[in-house]
Amino acid sequence: MEKVTSADGTTIAYDRVGTGSPVILVGGALCDRNSHRPLAEALADEYEVITYDRRGRGDSGDTAPYDVQREVEDIAALLTATGGTTAIYGHSSGAALAAIAAVTLPFSQVVMHEPPYGPDNADTDDDGGQVIEALRDGRNQDAVEQFLLMTGLPKEVAQQVAATPGLADVAPTLPYDFAVMGHALDHGGTPVALLRRVTPDTLVLAGTATAPFMIDAAHRVTEILPNATYADLPGQQHAVPPEALAPVLKNFLRR
Repeated sequence: MEKVTSADGTTIAYDRVGTGSPVILVGGALCDRNSHRPLAEALADEYEVITYDRRGRGDSGDTAPYDVQREVEDIAALLTATGGTTAIYGHSSGAALAAIAAVTLPFSQVVMHEPPYGPDNADTDDDGGQVIEALRDGRNQDAVEQFLLMTGLPKEVAQQVAATPGLADVAPTLPYDFAVMGHALDHGGTPVALLRRVTPDTLVLAGTATAPFMIDAAHRVTEILPNATYADLPGQQHAVPPEALAPVLKNFLRR
């Protein structure tokens, strides 16, 4: 484990594996730096891969009040630690965060894997109220369950997953993901103006067996981004095994 200090003094913990051109992996809700470790190892034969604990998770610190820009500053600190030129991959809400960061930071390439943007008629006032209420009451596991229900998991499955050791510990960062997904919305559920400012070569991914709204969002994002291509992940759901994902990423990053 290594650490960098973000602009506001928060310590951000990260791991680095492999050699070659750097790639930063950005996890989504409830993920820490170990969540993408298998993918990092699958890429490590060709790339130097950075996985990190987003603020408030794992071995990283946190500083109140939260602001999405502080997460961008965290990524900027990692960018400096890797030498200043990297590609970035983001999964789920991490894809939205990667896009926000790519507006101001000099990434060579961007990968957005199933950013969970809502449709144009999405209710932008839906901020996960039941999740936030549970967190305020100290019911972290219930907050995780409510969040998983929001993503479309059946109740029985959501209850089982919410009981996974460690998930309740990162539940207080769920409002951070809501803030990321709500950042720069100008209408509907997609930050159109922001995405139009993401100029690096971008790959947008979605599994063919994932939630339909994820597929719709990926196609919509591809049309908005200035320099984007879309690729299916055949038979894959929201979580994709590294043996299926790594070859697709390598093909793109070799460009």
